[in-house]
Amino acid sequence: MAVAALEASGITKSFTKKKKSKPALSRINLTIAEGEVVGLLGPNGSGKSTLVRVISTLVEPDSGTVSIFGVDALHQPRAAQRLMNRVSVEASFFKKLSAVENLLYGAKLYGVTTREAKPRIDAILERTGFDPKRANEPMEHLSRGMQQKIALARALLTSPMLMLLDEPTTGLDPRSKRDVQGLINEIRSEHNASILICTHDMSEAEVLCDRIGIIVNGVIVAIDKPDQLRARYAVNGEAPSLEDVFMAATGKAFDEADQENDEEED
Repeated sequence: MAVAALEASGITKSFTKKKKSKPALSRINLTIAEGEVVGLLGPNGSGKSTLVRVISTLVEPDSGTVSIFGVDALHQPRAAQRLMNRVSVEASFFKKLSAVENLLYGAKLYGVTTREAKPRIDAILERTGFDPKRANEPMEHLSRGMQQKIALARALLTSPMLMLLDEPTTGLDPRSKRDVQGLINEIRSEHNASILICTHDMSEAEVLCDRIGIIVNGVIVAIDKPDQLRARYAVNGEAPSLEDVFMAATGKAFDEADQENDEEED
């Protein structure tokens, strides 16, 4: 029997703010098979980013277990880190260094030599639609869309078996968004990569994902193939939209849940 790319079980996490403990994740169970793309659809503040940070070993859960291709990520974090890479909406860089310098530095952290990395960098930047003439400019001179493409390129350089994409296209212009989504599909088809995509973009989740989970207030309330989700919440035999599915599963419109979470964070 194949080992799951990701198996998270009973993940619970709370944060203390103003002397009050607020749950961010509540007994999350999530499995991703090898080569599968799973999306987590939820509004801001729903727990998506916290879950990604727990899986990537950046945050320790209060309880639960995380396994990456059979490696215990909580007790063997370094071994687990070598099997995955994370791309987030707030990707960090050395802003004074160029895109190429940031990529070479990231490659070295994973044991990829400069000689190995340089041809990979050229190929990956071409696939993302990144303008090669700007590859030697400082990161601080690049647009948000260009920086996100470099973040994705940095993850691809290490050929991770599991990719964790946290809002990978948020803030991108339509063309850059299509470029990144196309590259994600290529990675999946060419490398059999296992991918977790956290997003609040319903159309993106539907285009890219084999299964979609709906997460609200730190709880995954439903997860299935898009067609199965629609069938589950169909009314009078009519397949609903994903937004209708979200409303049926949570009792709230997506925009309403998003606004409530923004107000709570404020």
